[in-house]
Amino acid sequence: MKSHNLKKIISACLFFVAVANAQNPIIHNQYTADPTARVFNGKVYLFPSHDIKAPLGKNLRKDWFCMADYHVFSSENLRDWTDHGTIVSQNNVPWVDSTSFSMWAPDCVERNGKFYFYFPANTQKVDENGRKGFGIGVAIADKPEGPYLPMPEPISNVKGIDPCVLIDKDGQAYLYWSQGHIFVAKLHQNMTELVSDPVIISDLPTKGLKEGPFVFERNGLYYLTFPHVENKIERLEYAVSSNPMGPYKMMGVIMDEAPNGCWTNHHSIVEYNNQWYLFYHQNDWSPKFDKNRSVRIDSLFFNPDGSIRKVVPTLRGVGATIATDKIQIDRFSNISDTGVSVEYCDTLNYFAGWKTIFNKKNSQVQYNNVDFGAGNHKWVDILYKSEQGATLIISENGRNVGNIKAPASANWKTSRFKIWGTHAGTTNITVTNASDNPIEIDWISFKF
Repeated sequence: MKSHNLKKIISACLFFVAVANAQNPIIHNQYTADPTARVFNGKVYLFPSHDIKAPLGKNLRKDWFCMADYHVFSSENLRDWTDHGTIVSQNNVPWVDSTSFSMWAPDCVERNGKFYFYFPANTQKVDENGRKGFGIGVAIADKPEGPYLPMPEPISNVKGIDPCVLIDKDGQAYLYWSQGHIFVAKLHQNMTELVSDPVIISDLPTKGLKEGPFVFERNGLYYLTFPHVENKIERLEYAVSSNPMGPYKMMGVIMDEAPNGCWTNHHSIVEYNNQWYLFYHQNDWSPKFDKNRSVRIDSLFFNPDGSIRKVVPTLRGVGATIATDKIQIDRFSNISDTGVSVEYCDTLNYFAGWKTIFNKKNSQVQYNNVDFGAGNHKWVDILYKSEQGATLIISENGRNVGNIKAPASANWKTSRFKIWGTHAGTTNITVTNASDNPIEIDWISFKF
């Protein structure tokens, strides 16, 4: 590798910016997809792919995936995420076609104090069919946030996408990937070479596309989880085995097809602080184009027999929201059957988020797991607009903490209102429109 390329990688890795969010989707300033979550050093590290809009003049399909690099994010509470910047780019890997914009779903594991980042991309070499096929490469770092140094060549005898690595309890590492089928092979101790021939995992569904394998072990059982297109779009399914290489037995569905029609749904499953989580993606920030996706998190649970309970995607996500933060009630836990709707604040900039529109009297939104700490908040700030003004009732677990008379404002306005005081601890809040007048709310925030 040329020294100037390495310098570019190092400098990119030293840049970071904090991204805070407690609701779905979790990253607000860029598109993120294909999330692999790993626990290193007591933190959750998120290694997603990075969707972008196809640059002009690059002879790229405007209706297809476009990914040029990877970022890594970290969090200790699944609420506040830090972006550590670019760790690998198509411009800094010797074997990658830097014009392909095809850096798809990655993975990262730790072994002997080194961090191995696995990623697919189009090669510079043309295959026997005259196409630049996919290879899987490895970049190595001393820390999960980098800097990462890519190997000069992809892993030999591997053609495909969506790598996943499992290091078994006996120390043997396995590489999984997809290319028409889902493959598995043993990895060398150096984590960059195969020591067995690739094997197709059999007894999986034969109809439709299978890709994006993610494998983990729990209580002596190996779970092979993967997106599968049985109909028109992907749903998450899984199979189990007593051996990392199979044979695997199909068990069922982890998550149904996305209700918004997002074609893909790649994922990972991780245990953190005694709770299991499913990381996945939908096109929340890009409702008109499902090739620009965003990462979500929801809790995942097992039945006593080891089977996985189906996960229903939520807007609320996981973790507690601090009462003094801007609480985006549009990421609700529950909502009235009628009288409430959620729309984008700015249809020219979807990253501006959503607003909650209360159109009828007694329409309400419930938002769970708000951390009030020691309690006794005496004020609430609300960003709202209402042509005629409206009356709001804010309650915590059914207890009324404030009747808010919001004056008329045709434009967005942040106002502070007196309330009666909040209780200590973590609780659920409800916002109700107590008047006949419509009101739109962006966020609320409790203050002392």
